[in-house]
Amino acid sequence: MPENIYVEVDENDNSEYMPMQVFEALADPAPVSRVRLFEPGRQHGVYEVTGWSSEDGGSPCPAMYAPVSDSGQAEAHLVFGGDWGVRLRSELSRAVWDTGNGDQWGEPFLVLTDRADVLT
Repeated sequence: MPENIYVEVDENDNSEYMPMQVFEALADPAPVSRVRLFEPGRQHGVYEVTGWSSEDGGSPCPAMYAPVSDSGQAEAHLVFGGDWGVRLRSELSRAVWDTGNGDQWGEPFLVLTDRADVLT
């Protein structure tokens, strides 16, 4: 049986503070590099995702995906990363990962409703 996933993100240049959240995993986490988003205020489409770590003052690390229990719809899809959250950019971007790049943004984690929006 998969273990619970604990996510806590300290306030940092990538993301706001997020107190510890515990998710009941339905499967073991697996690496993920792209997601499809339909988020208000952003262009709908495919985005690259990386985890964001406090190492070296902020650096990429693996992003992970796991299906988790959700009281509202039985299953949701958690994308999480390092101790500083996850970072996203358009799949068309050729820029390096950088918190100073206004075309990229960070989140503590993502919870997606549709498994089809979690891409590899």
